[in-house]
Amino acid sequence: MKRTFLLLGILVLGVCVLVTWASPPSGVTPTLIGRGTYTNFNVKADNDFFKFRAHGWPELDIVVREHDYQPGGSTGWHTHPGPVFVTVLEGELTFYEAHDKTCTGRTVTAGEGYVDTGHGHIAINHDMVNTAKDVSVILAPVGLSFRDELDAPQPHCGF
Repeated sequence: MKRTFLLLGILVLGVCVLVTWASPPSGVTPTLIGRGTYTNFNVKADNDFFKFRAHGWPELDIVVREHDYQPGGSTGWHTHPGPVFVTVLEGELTFYEAHDKTCTGRTVTAGEGYVDTGHGHIAINHDMVNTAKDVSVILAPVGLSFRDELDAPQPHCGF
């Protein structure tokens, strides 16, 4: 009986520690705009203005979401199964990559974009007065999750 309570206590402590390490979103409200399934595609643009190429197979979902950031709001550390194209619509957001040992952010202002590789990042509205807003175009497996939580990359980022 004592052994059962000891094991239960260790399990509860372990769960508490894991929850503490996680970095959930705070002060960000996501709104799903749409999600669609795309069959095989191979597109490219090769003109005087830019070069672009994209291949998708066998099928994939493209998810479009808007995020409203309160002053000081953050997405929490997370990953995606594929790339994400983010356009800042209002305010300014700073993006930090989980693998960056210097924890140097990239600040993106309204009208600018950011390409997330999906390997782990956080977006923060460092403005403590004004809100911010972005729209994200996310590539994901058909019908499956497009976001997984990630532990904060301690000690090089203190948030």
